Amino acid sequence: MQLVLFDCDGTLVDSAGLIHEVMARTLVAFGFDRPEIGRTKGVIGLSLDIAIARVLGREHVDDQAVEMATHYKAIFSGVRAEAQHSELLFDGIRPLIDTLSQRDDLLLGAVTGKSRRGLDTVLDTHGFRPHFIVSRTADDCPSKPHPAMVTECCDETGMDARNTLVIGDAVYDMQMAKAAGARAIGVSWGYASVEALRAAGADAILDHPQELLRYIG
Repeated sequence: MQLVLFDCDGTLVDSAGLIHEVMARTLVAFGFDRPEIGRTKGVIGLSLDIAIARVLGREHVDDQAVEMATHYKAIFSGVRAEAQHSELLFDGIRPLIDTLSQRDDLLLGAVTGKSRRGLDTVLDTHGFRPHFIVSRTADDCPSKPHPAMVTECCDETGMDARNTLVIGDAVYDMQMAKAAGARAIGVSWGYASVEALRAAGADAILDHPQELLRYIG
């Protein structure tokens, strides 16, 4: 039996455009210039208050970053409802999840810097909720790369981290997996470079979702 834990943004769904627009509107509302999308992509995967602090060039979360995170959450649903902003599945993700969910030797889960509401919205929108039996979000655990998201999913399912794969597009995903003692599988279609993922400890890099089947015993 293996536990397969997926990151969400940049791994399952392409949400960079949406996240960047909400981030940009939040910064402008607090008197800052709109950031370049590269700055936003670089913090996707972190818990929101930490991500905002990083975009602002701050080492630590301060009161303003917390206030901005509250504003971000308040406007997120409205921005998502706009036609040009959505969280579409990457090509090949649906057939991969359909294939994995039919296997008796696998348990599927999610580990994400999104809020619980954000993750549930993605899973419900794409009909994945029945397939993901365990999950941890920014509402439940310390921000990546802290290993708690992975270790808590392992504890809940009774799985050993050595039999767990973490699939993600961010450096923080790779670091989190290695810190937890799990295998780290990077994806090339997300927001970090392949070189950065390898430097962060990725055990393998996928160029297409179906390639994951090679690494599942």
